[in-house]
Amino acid sequence: LLASDFAFIKQKHYDIAFFNRQFDEHWRRQGQVSMNIHFSASEHDEAKSRLKQLTDRYGQTDLPNATHIVALGGDGHMLHVLQDTMSFNLPVFGLNCGRLGFLMNLYNDDDFLERIQAAELAPLHPLRMTAIDRDNAVHTNLAVNEVSLLRQTHNAAHIAISVDRKLQMDCVVCDGVLVATPAGSTAYNLSAHGPVVPLGGGLLALTPISPFRPRRWRGALLSDASKVTLDILEAEFRPVSASADSAEVRHVTSVQIEQASEIILHLLYDPGFSLSDRAIQEQFLS
Repeated sequence: LLASDFAFIKQKHYDIAFFNRQFDEHWRRQGQVSMNIHFSASEHDEAKSRLKQLTDRYGQTDLPNATHIVALGGDGHMLHVLQDTMSFNLPVFGLNCGRLGFLMNLYNDDDFLERIQAAELAPLHPLRMTAIDRDNAVHTNLAVNEVSLLRQTHNAAHIAISVDRKLQMDCVVCDGVLVATPAGSTAYNLSAHGPVVPLGGGLLALTPISPFRPRRWRGALLSDASKVTLDILEAEFRPVSASADSAEVRHVTSVQIEQASEIILHLLYDPGFSLSDRAIQEQFLS
């Protein structure tokens, strides 16, 4: 990395600190104004049981009148909540009631309102996927974790990769390719042997899934200002699907991926339990 690269990453780190200062200032301005919480639970029995306990105690506010959202479940439910409530621009505090909870806080309803008030803000930008299918229909979806392309049949996918309109790889023979956000870099990306990306680092992970050729290529770290284009070669013979988190498009011929910088998602975490802290810990797990 060049000195300018370190300066860029340092500035991104300060951006997160700036968001936290703004969030703290917002709370000070709130003064004695009550907190209006919208609770959302997954379909798991534990999440539904805790939903009843919390709504009985704190009430339930409809989204247009809420000041905060509390998501009860696992990472899958958190992704659904972020997608479904994006237009309300509300901070989301997740409580883990599922098996996987990387995006969630530990469940504990002691001092619940105080926890939310003391929480640290983790601002995230989703990815925007623009996919063209074999009928030339255009599909646009947002992804909090990753955009992934996967082969649909036994035939390996052949994918050409361009970054900012410059062809970087003529053909990757693989099961697929994904682009992950920092928040998503510890999920599917890590399972595919991609790097963990620090939150606020200004980077995205481009990672091949089971690459066959070139055999030694393990992906790339890109600026979050990059536009990635993935073109499917021999698309009829080697069909590929594209997914933005859980939204899937079948038989794609070309997919463009870029950060939706104009959209900011506001996740809340207990101090000392932030996404950044856990991303570091994840790299030392044996």
